[in-house]
Amino acid sequence: MAKQDYYELLGVEKGASADELKKAYRKMAMQYHPDRNQGDKDAEHKFKEVSEAYEILKDDQKRAAYDRFGHAAFENGGGRGGPGAGGGGFNFDFGGGGGGFADIFDEMFGEFMGGRRGGGGGASGRGQDLRYNLEIGLEEAFKGTQTNVRVPTSVQCDGCNGSGAAAGTQPITCPTCQGHGKIRAQQGFFTIERTCPGCHGAGKVIKDACKTCGGAGRLRKEKTLQVNIPAGVEDGTRIRLAGEGEAGLRGAPAGDLYIFLAIAPHPIFQRDGANIQCRVPIPMTTAALGGTVEVPTIDGTRTKVTVPPGTQSGHQFRIKSKGMSVLRSAQRGDMYIQAVVETPVNLTKRQQELLREFESGGKEGSNPQSEGFFAKVKELWEDLKD
Repeated sequence: MAKQDYYELLGVEKGASADELKKAYRKMAMQYHPDRNQGDKDAEHKFKEVSEAYEILKDDQKRAAYDRFGHAAFENGGGRGGPGAGGGGFNFDFGGGGGGFADIFDEMFGEFMGGRRGGGGGASGRGQDLRYNLEIGLEEAFKGTQTNVRVPTSVQCDGCNGSGAAAGTQPITCPTCQGHGKIRAQQGFFTIERTCPGCHGAGKVIKDACKTCGGAGRLRKEKTLQVNIPAGVEDGTRIRLAGEGEAGLRGAPAGDLYIFLAIAPHPIFQRDGANIQCRVPIPMTTAALGGTVEVPTIDGTRTKVTVPPGTQSGHQFRIKSKGMSVLRSAQRGDMYIQAVVETPVNLTKRQQELLREFESGGKEGSNPQSEGFFAKVKELWEDLKD
């Protein structure tokens, strides 16, 4: 069964603002929330659908991907690291860290109506996601590459193995919430569940703090990570390295590291999706008489291009399968050579004489573009006189 368009689900136009999206989602989430429709499977399914739609559309990058590719942008593991993702823990992801329906629910309703994150406090101390901007060359984007990045971050404390407790001791059960990480209060028809202020949701408190990390369970440190960049990546590609962000607080899950790729301008080639554009100067004599020119390609080789007689500036030659690599494919784009006919300079006296002889001996039709242009100009002048 085909999935419904996200904008239609929320009842908004495609160009809706962030405030309009949030307002529409609030209305529908309140209408279909499971707590207000207990036992209604249709309402529960609808709530999940509108939550999924809002999660995608509220994020600018996810929304751009959805607008371009539709639901296909998030299929086959596109949203999270799973089967089919890149090796070594790397995969392509349009989303941010954390996430899911619980994050959306928390954003809108806070801890009201019995927060659905569960006990234990794992989510409350989750490490921050990190961003690293990496610039690569066009040749590296073509071939793929492997590089190391140095990231300042928080890592798990070795002195306490991330627990935050001093050596030989362990965190104790929180006396405020009895280890549940939350406390409940009844207000009218609703049961309000809040994060325990004593342990901040962890369910345990530290009596004797680790002297190395001060009880945080983590330390500031710079670490070196290896990043595998596959062939065919484009400018703006985001690579997600799961669990390589900041270490979580007192053993909580670590955040993710996002590598944002930028491709540096190339002195010869210009990229156009999977194709390569290249402007090649051609001597006037070669353009007039015909011949061949040898041009470089992005894979480091050279190829010969046959120039037919009478080639004009701007004429394009297509060389099949000499463009960029296509991501996750054995295919390559094409290379387009744009001819730029070069007028000679610094002529000798003899060369100037030969050119004048050539000009005087020319026949009608030798310069069709200029002859056609001035013919039109002449017609225009004559019309103005009438």
